[in-house]
Amino acid sequence: MNQKTHAGDARRGRLAVVQRFAVAEWGTLFGTVWERLRTKKFAAVPMATGATLLILAFSIVQHLPHGEQLVERVGVVKAAQPLDVSLLRTPFSLFVPALDLPVWGALAQVLLVFGIAEIVLGRRATVVIAYACTLAGTLFARIGVRIGPEHLFGFPSSVAHLRDTGPSAAVVALAVCVAWKTRAWATGTGVVVVMVAEVIAIPNLAGMEHLVAITTAVLLAATAEVFGSYWPRVLNGVGAARLFAGQRTA
Repeated sequence: MNQKTHAGDARRGRLAVVQRFAVAEWGTLFGTVWERLRTKKFAAVPMATGATLLILAFSIVQHLPHGEQLVERVGVVKAAQPLDVSLLRTPFSLFVPALDLPVWGALAQVLLVFGIAEIVLGRRATVVIAYACTLAGTLFARIGVRIGPEHLFGFPSSVAHLRDTGPSAAVVALAVCVAWKTRAWATGTGVVVVMVAEVIAIPNLAGMEHLVAITTAVLLAATAEVFGSYWPRVLNGVGAARLFAGQRTA
């Protein structure tokens, strides 16, 4: 009897530890997201919904006759392209899924991660982070091809002709920023560890771009942490000074 009681107490103790960890790790995130979705449902994430539909549209078009050529001209980025062409196509390249992978994975990732980011970070921050981290990966690929495989972060010339598209870099970056914002440190660390393990196990361009996206995301999150409230305070001070000056002149 005593052994059964002791075993039950041990299980309850472990369960309590898990519950405390879950609340500390995801309590803020879950509460924020659930409250918005409960009151507004899909209206809470119009940008994430639109991005998901855009990926689906690109996927359908590129599998139609002559559709792949159209998508190539609109949203496919390659390191071999002129820089201005790559910069023009990069915003659309984020929504062009891989030809050789099921599109459902990309759709689920974008709807989930972009949706959470839209609620937690805000639409403007979500767009900035997604674009900046995707662009950082694209520029990294160009630089890697330019310096060549004899350098640590260089790539062979064949990489210059690979399609450099898809939302994965943006998804990884947004996941890290959401984890930072909600102080879900274990989750953010887990994302980083998985991406590093992926590069070690299967070295490829996409994996390296994920690490570049994570680095960019951390820099953006740290900058927002340090300077995020600086300009609002400055603008509030300017507004208060104008109000005071107006009262003095009146």
